Parts: sequence; structure tokens; C-alpha cells
Amino acid sequence: MYRTALRNVLAHKGRLLMTALAVMLGTAFVAGTMVFSDTFGKAMRDNNSKSYSDVAVQVVDTAAGAGATAREKSEKSSVTLTDATVQQLTALPGTASARGVVSGFTGVADKDGTLIGQPWTARGANFAPGPDGKDARYPMAEGQGPKNGKEIALDRRTADKGGYKVGDTVRVGSNGPVLEARLTGIFTTDDPVVNSGGTLTLFDRTTAQQLLLEPGRYSSIVLAAKPGTSQEALLSEVNQKLHPEQQIEARTGADLKAEDERLITKSSESIRTMLLAFAAISLFVGIFIIANTFTMLVAQRTKELALLRAVGASRKQVTRSVLVEALAIGTVSAAAGLVAGLGVGAGMQSLIASLDDGMPTGPLVVKPLTVAVTLVVGILVTVLSALLPAVRAARIAPVAAMSSGDQPVSQKSLVVRNVIGSLLAAAGIALVAFGASKGNADGRMPVALGALLAVLGVFVLLPLLSRPVIALVGPVLGRLFGTPGKLARQNAVRNPRRTAATAAALTIGLTLVSGLTVIGASVADTLDRTVTSSMKADYLVSAANGMSLSDKVPAEIAKAPGVAASSPLTSVYWGLNGKDRTITGLNADSLDKLVSVTMKSGSLAAAAQGKLLLDEDAAQKAGATTGSTVEVTFGDGTKGSLTVGGVYEKGGLLGGALLANSEIVKHEPQPFLNNVLVKGTGGETAALKKALKDATGANPVIEVKSRQDVRDDFSQTITFALNLMYGLLAMSVIVAILGVINTLAMSVFERKREIGMLRAIGLDRSGIKRMVRLESVVISVFGAGIGILLGCFMAWAINGTLKSSLQGMATVVPYGQLLLFLALAGLVGLVAAFWPARRASKLDILASIKTD
Repeated sequence: MYRTALRNVLAHKGRLLMTALAVMLGTAFVAGTMVFSDTFGKAMRDNNSKSYSDVAVQVVDTAAGAGATAREKSEKSSVTLTDATVQQLTALPGTASARGVVSGFTGVADKDGTLIGQPWTARGANFAPGPDGKDARYPMAEGQGPKNGKEIALDRRTADKGGYKVGDTVRVGSNGPVLEARLTGIFTTDDPVVNSGGTLTLFDRTTAQQLLLEPGRYSSIVLAAKPGTSQEALLSEVNQKLHPEQQIEARTGADLKAEDERLITKSSESIRTMLLAFAAISLFVGIFIIANTFTMLVAQRTKELALLRAVGASRKQVTRSVLVEALAIGTVSAAAGLVAGLGVGAGMQSLIASLDDGMPTGPLVVKPLTVAVTLVVGILVTVLSALLPAVRAARIAPVAAMSSGDQPVSQKSLVVRNVIGSLLAAAGIALVAFGASKGNADGRMPVALGALLAVLGVFVLLPLLSRPVIALVGPVLGRLFGTPGKLARQNAVRNPRRTAATAAALTIGLTLVSGLTVIGASVADTLDRTVTSSMKADYLVSAANGMSLSDKVPAEIAKAPGVAASSPLTSVYWGLNGKDRTITGLNADSLDKLVSVTMKSGSLAAAAQGKLLLDEDAAQKAGATTGSTVEVTFGDGTKGSLTVGGVYEKGGLLGGALLANSEIVKHEPQPFLNNVLVKGTGGETAALKKALKDATGANPVIEVKSRQDVRDDFSQTITFALNLMYGLLAMSVIVAILGVINTLAMSVFERKREIGMLRAIGLDRSGIKRMVRLESVVISVFGAGIGILLGCFMAWAINGTLKSSLQGMATVVPYGQLLLFLALAGLVGLVAAFWPARRASKLDILASIKTD
């Protein structure tokens, strides 16, 4: 029996080719994902390994600089890192040296004024020379380090990208007006920021403190230990000396390195998990192809299997013979997938490098676990997919050897299948509707469970749905394409199970694609309505990396020509009735000119009286109403109370709570400055935009956005995310196409006699081709149509669970895109039928009619 099984594999290798390709592609995705994540993680760890080579203990002020969060800046700060702190730490018994470090966001403009690199990887630091005038951390390859506020040094890669050489004037900017300085030096470094493609600008200490922090303050202090002093012992000395407050953190270099490696590992695992999820989808699609292929092979070999039973083969032997075929195919395909996975992993690494040339790379890492998982997954998926066809093969009676054709499917089995499918679908739809009605995160679990049941139910019901749905297009096919159209419709519904299994692969892909598309369109529409509709200002000025703007920027913008009204939009983190909450600040005198607020009670004018305004959600959580008083814990540690002057509709720029900037600065002199809102005397004009850009010194890291620019940013972000998802789902669509090709090719082999008879009675070669192609298009469009409907339903349910997070969330159906998906599915069916149709048209008439 085993020899027979292996001979069958060799005998039907052409018919099994697409199945093998489907398994290979799925396992290649798995192997490629694991190889890429292991390689990327190792490269990141190697790149980071030198970060703390000269650090025994690092003391960090988490509330320092523009990068500090609103909460960190709001916490009571009684301890800062200064020159006195450096001297105290230098005097510790275990300290060999202590170095004050200033670090913060600093962007570099090229000669055209464009920011070099990405804003989130642009850093600035202080040049700290020793007695010899050199800084061992940043050795100069050319020139010398900066000595005053008109001099800077750049890393080699940044200087090359900007086309700068020593002596050139370079424009750099942090979160305020731009600085023009002379380039005095170009340095090399193993700093991870630079090795990861970022930019690094060095200033003299005084200038760095003024630009990035505040005079006399450091963001961190790095300590080196004396010989014989362990990092833990030095850390203990530091903690005893500093008695760190909440915003001061001291850690050993070993601990920092381990923490970075843990974060890198976690990031790599997150990437792996996401990619493996899409690989699992491809393998799931492959299950339908494998099961369908073996089902058709068993049907084609009915007489052969019946004859084996007649000459003494038991049911178990027949089952094992089919499973041995699957095992052989799975083993070969998984091994091929493992080899192809190396190419996939290398391709992913090249793609990441092309998107960001600074990302670290290294040789491919192939772990034994990758090999084992790839082979086991490929073999298991193939064997398990063939299990049901194998069981069916064992049920073929010996007497079938004397009959012809397939054994009919019992009516009882179809009834049972339809009942099970209906129950699953009904339960799933009920759970989804229940979860969606919750309107918050509590409904996500019912929606997830309901979605799973509904999808399973629809898959089970696909044979039942195929007949009436395809029947709807029957008259159209007949009128447009004549006899080939009628035959194509009849062929498509002749075997509902086969049609369903073929269409299911496309249904999965289109369910995910259409669902993501609808969710993306809905989120984009909601953000557009809630944010831009509440923005009456013509322009919004902000830092490109989301950090706090300098407090000098609002004053410069207010003086720009053409500005009718402007206000800094700030944020602080205070306690309201015992619960921490972000408070948004705006100037009360320009509030009504810059934002549009729908008041539910009270008045917007109450902000000018120093009263607090809350949105509906915040008011409910704080147990407050208009006129009531809330207890406040301010950022400076003091406590007081504020009167609620009004309650407004949730959503928009204002967040959950609003207070006049004049009240905020009484307790928080330097709140986090998110944006500056600007209203022009002549509205939105190019002249006003240029004036605002000039007011910042044409700083490359400060953006001036109109309402349309804000919309475009949201749209681009969502479009990028969708394109990424589409790319990852492309593999499952390719596998689905292979399934259509395989089914049609085997169907043509099955129907050789029928095709020969059609040719004999007058249907020409082009008619045969048209019949096969139309059958493929019908099956593909049927599967895609069901998938699109299912995807829209799932998206509606998921959107329902987001309503508490996104005020005004409504489901938007992009009909144009969905129709395009449907048309592409038809095109996929047409392309997939090219080879089977060509093969069918070339069949010899007499030889086909004589087929047994």
C-alpha cells in the first residue's frame, strides 16, 4: 500500500503541483518571518552592544527637555542634575569619572532646507572635551569640536548626506527658532543613534543646555567605576548620595544594556507574531486547496480504490495510503519552503534597509527552531488537510469498481451540513450584533467570538449559497456569451462542495481586505470630522516629532504679519477628584476664534473667568456638572479646587478638559506645548503660511499645517497601514489563485469525455476556452462577493466597539474600492483559467470520448 501511495504521487505529480506550491508558499512565509525576526533582532542587539561600554552607572532626569511628557513635566521636581551634582558624584569613593550629558531633539537641514533623516532619530548632544581638548566618545575625523554657540560638529554620515564640509554654515533646529552655525568638525562614533541612521549634532556644553534643556542642567550623568568597584556597589553609593526623587533614575550600565536587549527582543517578537499571523492566514487558505485537491483525486480514483478494497485492502490501509501521499507532498513542499524562506527573509531585510538605510543589518540567522517549526507546520497542515478526504476514500465500497462516475453525496450529509452551518452563522451574527451594541471595549470579546463563528458558519454554508447566488448571473452569462456562458454556469454549480472549497480561499482574503478597507475609511472619516471640524484656526504649528515646542515660538508667531489671532495649545497632567487627567490649555481671549466647541451646558466664555470646562465623558467620570467644584492636584504638588464652567461635546482638539493658559501657568510655568493655533486676517493663504514658517526661522523640524494638511496626514497614515496589510495579505491571495488553477485543471481532467462530446457536437476550441474561463470568473467573483459582504459586516461590528474611543464613529463603506476588489477578483479568475482553458481546448476529441 505504501508503494502504491508513492507511485500515485509520482503518477499525479502534475495535478499535485499547485498543492505543493501552496504548501511551499505558506511555509516559506513562516520560515522567512522567523529568519527575518531572528536576523533583525541580532543586528539590533549587536548594534546596541557598544552603547553602554563606558557606562558603569547612569543617572537620568526623566523630566528634562522637550521630550519629557506632560505627566513627567507636571511631577514635583526638587532634584535636577547640575554641575554641582556632577561634582558630588565625582567625589564618590567608587567613581573614576563623571560626565554630564545634555541630550535632546535636534534636526539638521540640508542645503535646500529639508530635514535630513527622520525627526524621531534626530538628536543633539554636548561635546565634552578632556584636558587634551578631545572627547573620546566622539573622536573628530576632520576639524575640531565646537567651542561656542556659533559652532557645531556633525557625524560623518549626516555631513555626507547634507553635502557639508568643515567650514560650511549649517542650519539646525530643535523645538524653537532655527540656529545657523559653522561646522567645525566631523566625527565618527559607535553611538546607536548614528548607527541606526539617525543624525547627531554636537554643541558646546553651554549652547546645548540653552537649546535642549535649560542653563546649567543636564539630562543625564554617566559614571565610570574605579578598578575593583562593581557597578552595583557604585549604584548603591549614588542612591545614598542623591536620594532620588520620582523623576531621577539611577541604573547600572549592565541593567540598561539588558533592558535595551529585552526591548529589542520584545520588538522582534512583536514583528514575528504579526507576520506569523499573516503566514497562518496563507496556510489556512492552503488547507482548502489541499483538501479540495485530495477530494478530487479520491473521486477520480474511485475505481482504483474500490479495486484495492476488492482484492483485500482494509479501510485503514486505504486511509493510510492517502495520508502517505499527503506526507510525501508535505515533506517535500515544507523543505522547499524552508529554502525559499531564506530568500523571503533576505528580501524582508533588504526591504527594511531600502526604507531606512540606517537600519542595522547582518548575516541571516537560521536557528534549529526555524527549521523544525517550518517542517512540522508544512507536514502537519498537509496531512491534516488530507485527513477528511482519506476517511472518505476508505468508505468507498468494493462494488464501486464495477460502476462509473463519482459516488453521489447523500442528501442526509448535505442537510446535516446546512443545519450546522446555519446554527453557527446565526450564533455568530447574534454575538457580533450584541458586542457591537455595547459601543465600547466590553463588546470586543463577543464580537471576536461571534466573528469566528459567523465565518465558520458561512464557510459551511457556501455550498448551499453557491447555487442561488450563481443562478442569478446565469441569464446574463447566457445572453452575453451564449452556449459557453450557459455551460459555465452549470459547471460552476454542478458540484457545490468543490465550488465552495475553491471560492472559500478567495472569501478569506477578501473578507480581511474589505474589512480592513471599511475600518480604515471609517476611522479616517471620524478623525477628519472630529478633529478638523473643531478646528476654526487656519493653521496649526507643531514639531515634526511630536515633542514640545519652545516657549519662544508662540510669541514669534503672534508677531508674524497677517496673524489675526493665535494661541499656544498646551497640556498638563493634573488630578481631578483623585483621578489623573490631561488638561488642555488655550488662551481664553482667542478661544472662540480658533476652535469650534459644542456646549452641552454652561458657556465657553466661562474659560475667561478661570473656570474649568469638561467634556461629557470627563464630567461623568469626575462626577461633576456645570457649577460644581472639583478638587485639583496641581503639577507643583499643591492642591486646590476649580469650578466647572461648562460641559462640551466629546471629541476634537480639546480632549477631556480645558482651562485657560493664564490659569495653567499659575501652577505650571512651563506646560507641554503641543501646537500653536493661528487664525489669519485673510484666512488660509500662502503668504500667511510663509510668514509663519519664517517666524520660526524656517526651522526644518517645525511644521505649519492647514486643515487640509491635517486631513492628509491622517489619510497618509491610514493608507500606509492599509497598504502594509494588503502587502502581507498578498501571499494568501496568491495561494487562493493557485487553488483556482488547481481546481480547474483537475476539473478539466475529470471532464475529458464531456469536453470531447462538446467538441464533437460543434463547440469549437474558443468556445471551450470561454466556458472554462467563465466558470473560473464565476467562482472567483462568487467567493469575492461573499468575502466583501462578510468583511463589511465584521467592520461594522468592530467599528461599534470603537465608539467609546472615537466619538461619532460611523461605518463608511467605500463602494468604489469594494467594486474594484470585485473586478480584480474577476480578473484573477480570468488569469487563473488561462492554462486550464488552453489545456481543455487542445484535448483530442476521439481520445477524450474514449476516456474511461
